[in-house]
This record gives sequence, structure tokens and C-alpha cells, in this order.
Amino acid sequence: MKKRLSKDSLLHSLTLPVVFVVLLWVIQSASVLFDLSLNTFGIKPLTLQGLLGIFTAPLVHGSYEHLFHNTLPLIVLGSALIYGYPVTRLKALVFSWLFSGIGVWLMGRPAVHLGASGVSHGLFFYLFVVAIMRRDTRSVGLMMIAFFLYGGMVMTIFPRDPAISYEAHFFGALGGAIAALLFGTRDPKPVRKRYAWENTDDQDPVIGDQWQGGEVNAERQESDGQHHRTSQH
Repeated sequence: MKKRLSKDSLLHSLTLPVVFVVLLWVIQSASVLFDLSLNTFGIKPLTLQGLLGIFTAPLVHGSYEHLFHNTLPLIVLGSALIYGYPVTRLKALVFSWLFSGIGVWLMGRPAVHLGASGVSHGLFFYLFVVAIMRRDTRSVGLMMIAFFLYGGMVMTIFPRDPAISYEAHFFGALGGAIAALLFGTRDPKPVRKRYAWENTDDQDPVIGDQWQGGEVNAERQESDGQHHRTSQH
């Protein structure tokens, strides 16, 4: 029991996204320090060499500014995914990652597409769609946090800035939504705590069961009447 609680704790959920983001910063810093070109690891649509980017493009970014804009969304949305969905979190990540890459390779504009924003959009749309499907307190709460912080992702799946790969956003979001539809109900819902005042089996010490309304009293009176007539016979 303690082991399960440790795995599902908020601290554990935060650790993995932070480690991943630190890795991204190390890669970006190495490219700057050693003057390395990361375009080789990006997605070049409909080219043989661009196929590698399906797997590696989320690991590389065009600049520190580009990486900075992806850092907090990856940490927040990644932590929410790991914390709320221990069974399906890996599936959601894989679908977001691969759908973003494959979609860009098939239908992206002729350019080199880099960055993890497609993955973060996939995580956001997974949290959004799965909350609509499940409607339990944890899912809705995580979705509200994600929507409050990054609700603008709903609009960034459409073309806005020529320098931004909206294709990665769109196909990442599509992958996250599909993962939610396929796997979103597999995680167990959190056990709802019931309070003493919610126990309707106990009568109020002052008014009894009168709080339940006239229908209950009418049924009781009818039952008493039938019992009285039976007794007379």
C-alpha cells in the first residue's frame, strides 16, 4: 500500500517531467556550446532523412526561447497526466508523440520542424477529453487547472504564425484526443469519501424523516391505513 501511494504521489508525478525537461536543456546547451546543428534531428516532411525526426524532433529546439516556452507546459501537463492517470499515461504520451511526428512528416509544410510543443498539446487534449468522458472529481480538477493555464492551446492548433509549426500542435492534439477516447476509462476512479451528513439511512434526532418530503410521509400514511383496515377484518 505504501509503495502504491509513493508511486502515485504528487512528488513522484513531478519528478519525471522535470527530469525530461532538464534533459532538453542539456541537449540545447550542448548544441550551443559545441556549435552543433540540431536540424538533422528535426522532421523534414516527406523525406527519407526526415523520418528520424518523428522520434527525435521533440528532443531538440531551435533556440533557448523556443525551449523556454515549452518548459512549463511540459512540467505542468506531464505532472497532471502522471498523477491522474497511472494506467494510461504512457499510452497518452506515445500517441501524442507519434501522432505529432507522423502527421507533420505526412502533411507538414516544407521546413524543418523542431520542438516538443506537439507533445504538450497532446497531453493537454488528453486531459481535456478524458475529463469530459470520466467526469470524476480528480479528472475535472486536473482539466480545470490545465485549461486555466493553457486553454490557449485550443486555438494554437490552427495556423497563426508562419514560424510556428501548427501542424505539430494539431496532430499532437489529435493523438491525445484519440488516446483519451481509446483508453480514457481504463484508469480507476478515485474513491469518493462519504461524510456522516450524507448518510440518508440515519434519521434526524429532531425531525426524523420529515426532511425527505411529503411523498415519503404520504406513502407511510397509506401503508398505515392499509394495515389498520387489515386489522379490522
